[in-house]
This record gives sequence, structure tokens and C-alpha cells, in this order.
Amino acid sequence: MILKQLSEAPGPSGRESAVREVLLAEIREHVHSCRVDSMGNLIALKKGTGAQAPSPRVVMLSAHMDEVGLMVVHIDKDGLLAFKKIGGIDDRVLLSKRVLVGENRIPGVIGCKPVHLLSKSEREKVVSADDMAIDIGATSREAAEKLVKLGDYAVFDTQYELLSDGRVAKGKAFDDRAGCVVVAELLKGGPYPFDLYGVFTVQEEVGLRGARVAAYALEPDLAIALEGTVCDDSPKKRDVSPTTQMGKGPAISIMDRSVVADRRLVKLLATAAAELGIPYQYKQPGVGGTDSGAIHLAKEGVPTGVVSVPARYIHSPVCLLSLEDLDNTIQLMQAALDKLADLDLGGGVVS
Repeated sequence: MILKQLSEAPGPSGRESAVREVLLAEIREHVHSCRVDSMGNLIALKKGTGAQAPSPRVVMLSAHMDEVGLMVVHIDKDGLLAFKKIGGIDDRVLLSKRVLVGENRIPGVIGCKPVHLLSKSEREKVVSADDMAIDIGATSREAAEKLVKLGDYAVFDTQYELLSDGRVAKGKAFDDRAGCVVVAELLKGGPYPFDLYGVFTVQEEVGLRGARVAAYALEPDLAIALEGTVCDDSPKKRDVSPTTQMGKGPAISIMDRSVVADRRLVKLLATAAAELGIPYQYKQPGVGGTDSGAIHLAKEGVPTGVVSVPARYIHSPVCLLSLEDLDNTIQLMQAALDKLADLDLGGGVVS
């Protein structure tokens, strides 16, 4: 699997090329064609080559390449870099974090006024990102401009490593590099009795933009989005259900803020997991959103589902996921694909 390479590759929304190159190298020998569309989506086609005549059905699997990040918007006279957030990042996770800025990956640290100089009221509030800056060690605007420029992106400087005797991975951008791993592994598998499009999308974190144009172009008969999703299983004062739990298997969505999943796909996924003895869970309804929110609205509508790998601390400098959950997600999806050709998608006729 290529989770390490994907996690460490820089890929904020709008600058996904490094991630795309890793994926292209991994899948190109296993598919019939690859292309990059005008938005930057990587679209791979694995033609139906089953023992029986290939089904006319077209299936789309989607995973987004982009991650949350920062953009340099101002360089002050002392060489500090003001920035804006790209995607949803909680201000609380930014201070003192290491970042890499621009194409040359200039190292920097996010800082603000030291605690010794804060007033009592300031110490009681979360520091706003607008009051932070990236420090690359420059002491003047001129020195900083030799290294970075306005519009440069910054990503978290996080190295991939294994924890808990190799059972848990630590890294950045598991939302959604975990989903990218799943789609890549499925494209390497098969054969499947239908044309399968694996789509690695851009700009999900800023509005599901890549998925919107890809689904419009491909007109799939059905689609499944693969994600790295919120894992909210830390201890709580109130007894509330976690969004998902790490180590409890892939999470099947029923509804989130962007889509109501097609119930036929939900049932098929749960049945496939049960038949294989794979642990699975339902993601808490109403939380988050995925590329499925754009895909299911393409043209006349697309029956769409979502399967996610639970990941702790997404949209932050570091995430954790269970490699067993990731492997079980791949196995679940392989079993589900074997069933999709026979899924009844008829809407019925009213006379």
C-alpha cells in the first residue's frame, strides 16, 4: 500500500499534483486508461472483463486527493508570513506547528505573541488564525521574498510512522489519502463485470468541486465515495454516540450533511460485510460531508453511497488510523463490487 507516500506528499486544494503523481505511478499498469481532466481530477478506467459479458453498468469510485492547508497572503516588514486557511481547520490546532511552504518546501513554524506578553483576557481566548504568522527564520521582507512568495501554499510537516506494534498509522491528510489507497487497491484488483472508473478528485475541501465535474462527465449509473472520516471516540463527560470508532471497521454512511445515501447501496454494503465476517459500523447520521454530495446530483441523479475509514484528529497536523480498518475497507469494497452488477436500480414506472 502507498499510504506513507500519499500522506507525506503535499496536496492542498488546488495543488494536488504531487499526490496525483504518486497515484498515477501506482495504478497506470493496472487500468485500461488514465487521464487528467481540466480541473486536475485523475480519472482511471478499468474496463469490464468478467467471465460473463460485461454489464453495461458504469460504476464510479471517488476519493479526493486534496488536504486542508494554508496560503501565504502577506509578508510583513519583519519577514513573517500572514496566511489564510484552506479548508476547515480549527484555530486551536495551529500554534507552534511545523509547516512546509511553497514548491521548495521551505520549513516554518506557526507562531503568535508569546504567553508572557498576553493580557489575562487574551490568555482566556483561543488565538485567531488572523493573529498568527508563519515564521521561516527571515528577519526582513526582502529576505523572506527570496524564499517564498504571495500565494504560496503551506502544508503541515508531518512524517508518517507506525504506532502500537505497527497496527496504527500516524500521519497527515488521512482525509482523504486513506480513501485514495482504497480506490487504488480496487483498481489493481478485479476483474469486474462492468466498467469501473476510479476518480481521484481535487478541491473537495473547498466545495466538492472536482467531483462535481467528474460525475457530470462520466454519467455513472451508481457511485461510492471512499473517505477518511471523523473518529470521535475519545472519552466524554456526556454519554453520546461517537461519530465513528477506530478499530471497529469501515463506516457506512446513511446520511450526512451533503447526501442521503441510497438505501439499496447501504444494504448491499452491510450484507457484504456480514457475509465476509468483516466488522463494520454506521457513521453517526448528519455529520460531515463528502464528494457524494456533488456526485449524487449530477445530471438526472446518481445512486450514491459512502464508505469511510475512521481517522482520529482529521483536519489537523496529525491523524491516526487503524491499518486493520483500512484493510477491512478494501476487502468490503472488493466484495461489494462483486455484487453491484446485479443491484436493481429500477425506479419503476407510473402509468
